[in-house]
Amino acid sequence: MKPILLLCFTAAAVFTAQPSSAFQTTTTTTRLPNIKAAHGTSKRITSSTSSSTARSLFFNNQATQQKTPIETEEEKQKRLKLERLAEIEAGEIRRQQRVSEDKLGYLFLFALQFLPLIGNDRYLSIAYFFGLAVTTVYLGGRQEVIDAPEKVTKQNALYAPVGASLAIGGLYLLLKNGLDPTSLYAVGVTVFGALCISDIGVPLLRNLFPSVDFGTAEIELPEGIAKKLDVDRLPIDGLITLGLGLLCTVVYWAPVALENKFIMSNFIAWSLGMVSLGAISLGSFQTGAILLAGLFCYDVFWVFGTDVMMTVATKVEAPVKFLYTAPPSDTPKDYPFSVLGLGDVVIPGLFVRFMAKVDEVLQPKNLSYFTTATFAYGAGLAACFSANEIFHNGQPALLYLDPSLVGSALACAAVNNQVSDVWDFEESGEEKTEEA
Repeated sequence: MKPILLLCFTAAAVFTAQPSSAFQTTTTTTRLPNIKAAHGTSKRITSSTSSSTARSLFFNNQATQQKTPIETEEEKQKRLKLERLAEIEAGEIRRQQRVSEDKLGYLFLFALQFLPLIGNDRYLSIAYFFGLAVTTVYLGGRQEVIDAPEKVTKQNALYAPVGASLAIGGLYLLLKNGLDPTSLYAVGVTVFGALCISDIGVPLLRNLFPSVDFGTAEIELPEGIAKKLDVDRLPIDGLITLGLGLLCTVVYWAPVALENKFIMSNFIAWSLGMVSLGAISLGSFQTGAILLAGLFCYDVFWVFGTDVMMTVATKVEAPVKFLYTAPPSDTPKDYPFSVLGLGDVVIPGLFVRFMAKVDEVLQPKNLSYFTTATFAYGAGLAACFSANEIFHNGQPALLYLDPSLVGSALACAAVNNQVSDVWDFEESGEEKTEEA
């Protein structure tokens, strides 16, 4: 299990200036007889015409300036707010259409949640984790987003294993010294999870009720609340999904055994994963390779070299992992669940999503990078589960997933004769680049 690491970013804005338009004027001359008097008259006519034209242009410009209204700051803010709302609605329409295209995947995930009702056999748990993880990586790689994601830099990627080690080591030390941070940690995660459910639920809700025009369905706020929030109306779909997120949080904290509500924990974790996949971008292939290589070493060390990973995974209870009830055993178990860490889905999933963008730009003729990465993720996860069955101990999933993803991407590039293009590939500047 990988604990969620919250990286702080500083946004950098880039402004571009548009050159103003230039106007050109042309003059025409009238050929007159070459006579002195006529020549003099010509000068007077030309001079008079030029003066008249200048006065005409002057007064026209004055009239234009008088007719053009000057936008006040309040009007500007109102216009920008309306433009932002239109941008959000256009993004929601894109998200709704993509969910509609991938509806079979979402229906499969929904049906998968009934698998625990069949039983808690070991192979059922493997089928549950495999189906949940691979489908989430596929859907997360294809999902549409409204705002540009935060771009990970190479410096971020280099320091990620260090930050992860400090986080998990800190949690381990707290536990060993009798301080249990579970409640505080779980509160933060579930509150953020409610917001993620609200976000990811909007396109799902719109597809469940396609006849409802959610684009215009709004609720007018009371004057006092509107002034505090600086918003007059709120969209109904966002309010409904936010209510669903808060309800899930309440159910998670209900005084019921986790064995009876672990599906709710999984739903919150899934929402966190889906939002993370849409909110973060690797930026370049080399950044992705650096991140996966560093976390490969991190995962192997903390799982095989110490008891830190297993201790934190089983002692700190929060919806940052996927659970499935363990089969009954004659030997008492310290933890009644089989576990798949959320990081084992999100970290490789970011790379799979990145390969979808490589597909869009490079347009490979032979093999799709996104499809290859999705199958490679499934193969790596299957290898991890197989090793777990053979050695009967916890396995660092990134040990199998990271080489599978990077190796398959380079192999696919070789088949498409695009190795250098893939290795040097960087996303366009639309994403927000963040520094650590």
